[in-house]
Amino acid sequence: MNQKSEHFHPLVKAARALRHIDLSGGYDPDALREGDWGVGGYAEARPGMYTSHIFGGRRFIHMGIDIWAPAGTPVYCFCDGVILGWRDNDNPLDYGPTIVTSHEIDGLALYALHGHLSRECLKRVSAGMEVKAGDLLGDLGMEQENGGWAPHLHFQLSRIKPDVPDMPGVVAPEELDEALQTYPDPRTVLGPLY
Repeated sequence: MNQKSEHFHPLVKAARALRHIDLSGGYDPDALREGDWGVGGYAEARPGMYTSHIFGGRRFIHMGIDIWAPAGTPVYCFCDGVILGWRDNDNPLDYGPTIVTSHEIDGLALYALHGHLSRECLKRVSAGMEVKAGDLLGDLGMEQENGGWAPHLHFQLSRIKPDVPDMPGVVAPEELDEALQTYPDPRTVLGPLY
């Protein structure tokens, strides 16, 4: 991807500067106050955070970027593309409502996962629907609908087309080398958020 991040639309319009929130020491929902804005890192080891059975007790290296913001914060499409699919990944500590978009950037296919959205936004999209940079995709879900997390967006890129509207948001240490090739750093399209 040779396009610079300034050629892409912001995912959210932050009401204030995003502070980097380091979760390598664990997840403290009280530290993520409602209305707070922050960003969580790519390829960050977060041991002890992913306690649900879906993570198999081994997966804890984060392959996306998290943007913490109040529930209801609008989420926009970063680039022209198509809705590849959507679903509610409603397991505890999963993504909850999720939209995956498909894009072509510099002649290469790229897929983007937007997780922890509101259930209401899933009613407004359909597979194959075209989206333009800056179009409203949805909004951030409340803790009760987004997998049980403090309100935030999990944004992840993939070079490989997912079979279903899902991607492994965290991987095990032995999977990291391959995951870094499959799931590129989202800052390539979002810019230097931290």
